[in-house]
Amino acid sequence: MKVLVVGGGGREHALAWKLGQSPKVSQVFVAPGNAGTATEATNVDIAATDVDGIVAFAKQNEIELTVVGPEAPLVAGMVDALEAAGLRVFGPSAAAAELEGSKVFCKNLLHTADIPTADYRTFRNADDASRFIKDKYSDPNDAVPVVVKADGLAAGKGVIVCETRSDALQAIDRIAGQKEFGAAGNELIIEERLTGQEASVLAITDGETIISLPAAQDHKPAFDGDKGPNTGGMGAYCPTPIVDEAMFEKIESDVLVPVVHAMKRARKPFKGVLYAGLMLTPAGPKVLEFNVRFGDPECQPLLMRLKTDLVDVLIAAADGKLSEIEPLEWDERPSICVVMASEGYPGDYETGREISGLAAAAEVEDVKVFHAGTALVDGKVVNTGGRVLGVTAIGNSISAAKLNAYTAVQKIRWAGAWCRKDISDKALR
Repeated sequence: MKVLVVGGGGREHALAWKLGQSPKVSQVFVAPGNAGTATEATNVDIAATDVDGIVAFAKQNEIELTVVGPEAPLVAGMVDALEAAGLRVFGPSAAAAELEGSKVFCKNLLHTADIPTADYRTFRNADDASRFIKDKYSDPNDAVPVVVKADGLAAGKGVIVCETRSDALQAIDRIAGQKEFGAAGNELIIEERLTGQEASVLAITDGETIISLPAAQDHKPAFDGDKGPNTGGMGAYCPTPIVDEAMFEKIESDVLVPVVHAMKRARKPFKGVLYAGLMLTPAGPKVLEFNVRFGDPECQPLLMRLKTDLVDVLIAAADGKLSEIEPLEWDERPSICVVMASEGYPGDYETGREISGLAAAAEVEDVKVFHAGTALVDGKVVNTGGRVLGVTAIGNSISAAKLNAYTAVQKIRWAGAWCRKDISDKALR
């Protein structure tokens, strides 16, 4: 069968790589792909958000399974369009994708379904939000433990963690005043800042059956020790010991099952990947956000460990037959993904810089380098994005996986390349 992966990041490279391992798959296409997917699949020059272009290509090439990677085409209704054309696709409808496409919708749904989350208020303009902060925190020297969030999609950057009143007012101005994230800031949320460790629990569902994947831990802040601005994710590892069996069962029963039921009641049945971003607070796990697709970079270490044929799982979910498949098989060894980024990310950065050392990194045992923001230019691999590579490794322990990953990282070079040095250290503590 022929498979199409929509997207061009590290997640999509990992999906194409894993799907290509299936004996059922004869050819994998990636639209638009990157320099990494070009080496093990066929790149197609169609933008991930070009719904009509993707549908036309899938029909013309008799694609039997389309896997939509990023959130933007899901929110734009790509799944609906493919299904309307009679094509099999894995992912949620536009209505169901609102769970990620609108943080206001998500928070209201969590509140209605009594799913644990932070207290919050929603606002439609900067003036009302600023007035709320000034009234609640009258002393400019007060600590202001809040998080300000843009309602819509902002490539993982529309969440600003605040310490002071001026932080909060500046965040409100960036999101709703200056519209730094565009229309995503037409509404915003101010919520209490939760404390604890973060964890990511992803599940595959067909709207009835839920198959939970091993818990992972992402690293959103840019710099070591969780310092600096939030990013799309600087690395992840899986499984994480901070989610033990009892905690995992609680997350399934208190978060995953209720949200699938709530979406069904809202007449927005959910099919695809349900990603719960969680804060493990002293009062138990609370939802920070929901995503409606594989996390990036969580997807990379998860798929590194998956032994079951991914094609079987995604087809079963797309066809509403998830209850019929056998339990998933996993490599017992942990895995870790270290993101290598462009100088200046998550702010402005320069592109077109040649990357060297990829072949040497690929020779490191138990390592796979997934491309995210890369392209082939005159036969050379260059950076095209902020997050450039996801160096992913597996090992007999988290320490061994970390050593493998950073050994490969040290072999890769381009002007301004950098990464966090502490991915997975929380597990070791």
